[in-house]
Amino acid sequence: MTNLEYLSQYLEYIKFEKRLAQLTVNNYQRDIKELLKKINKDLSLFQHEDIRGAVAQMHAQGLSGTSISRRLSAWRGFFEFLNSRYAFKQNPVISIKAPKDSKKLPQTLTVDQTIKLVDIKDKTFLGKRDHAILELFYSSGLRLSELTNLKIEDISFSEANVRVTGKGNKSRIVPIGKNALHAMHEWLKMRQTIAKLDSKNNGIFLNKQGNPISARAIQYRLKFWAIKQGIPENIHPHLLRHSFASHVLQSSQDLRAVQELLGHSNISTTQIYTHLDFQHLAKIYDKSHPRAKKK
Repeated sequence: MTNLEYLSQYLEYIKFEKRLAQLTVNNYQRDIKELLKKINKDLSLFQHEDIRGAVAQMHAQGLSGTSISRRLSAWRGFFEFLNSRYAFKQNPVISIKAPKDSKKLPQTLTVDQTIKLVDIKDKTFLGKRDHAILELFYSSGLRLSELTNLKIEDISFSEANVRVTGKGNKSRIVPIGKNALHAMHEWLKMRQTIAKLDSKNNGIFLNKQGNPISARAIQYRLKFWAIKQGIPENIHPHLLRHSFASHVLQSSQDLRAVQELLGHSNISTTQIYTHLDFQHLAKIYDKSHPRAKKK
C-alpha cells in the first residue's frame, strides 16, 4: 500500500470506528499529509530522527509549542494504528515532545510614555485622586490589590515610604518618590472635602461618595487617562508595575533589589525583567554599534 492509502484507511477508522467529528478527521488528515510531505519516503522507513527533523523545521518556521504538540498527537495516533492494524514495527513519534513555548515577556511602557501618562495636571477631585494613584503605581511598583487596600496610616511622609500587604498576606515597605509624595499630599487634602466622609474610614482612595474605589474603577480610570494623555498602549495597572520594574532594573542592574521592591518570594519571578532589560540593551546596540547598523 502507498502512504496515502494507509492514510485513507486511518481516516475511515477514526471516522467510522472511533466516531470522531468530521472537523477532527479533517484536522488529522491535514496534519498527517503535512508529515508525508515533509518526509518523502515509505511510512515503514520512518525513524525518530525524521520526526525530530520535522519538529525542528516547524519550530524554525515559528510554530508554537502548542501547535507542534497537536501535530505530534495526530502523527502518534496514525502510527499506533499502523502498528496494530498493519504490524508496523515501531512508532517513530514515541517519546518525541514539542519544544516548550517561550514565556511571553510582560509589556512595558518607555520612560517617556510613563512620565507622559502619570503627569496629570487636572486639579479636580478625580484629577488629583487619579494623579496620586498613577504616580504611586509607577513610583512604588504596587499591585492593584495592594493599592486598593492602602490605609492612611500605611503612608509615611517623613520616611517617604508606604507599607503594603501583598500576596500571602506578606507586608513590605516600599519607597515613594518625591513626585508621588507630592501627588499623595495634594490628594489627601482633596480627600478631606468629601461631604459624607466617615471619620472611621481610613482607606486612602475614595470616590465622591466617600466609598472605597473599586479595582475595576481604577482600571477604567487608567484607560481614561491613557486616551486623554495620548498613550496608544493598552493600559492596565500591572503595566505600570512592569514598567517600574523594568526601568529600575535598567538603571540599577540590581535584581535582588527589584525582587524586594516587587515583593516576589522567588527571584525566578523577577528574572523575567532581565530579558526585558536585555531587549532594551539589544535595541541600543542595534542603533549604536557601527557593525550592527543597517546601511
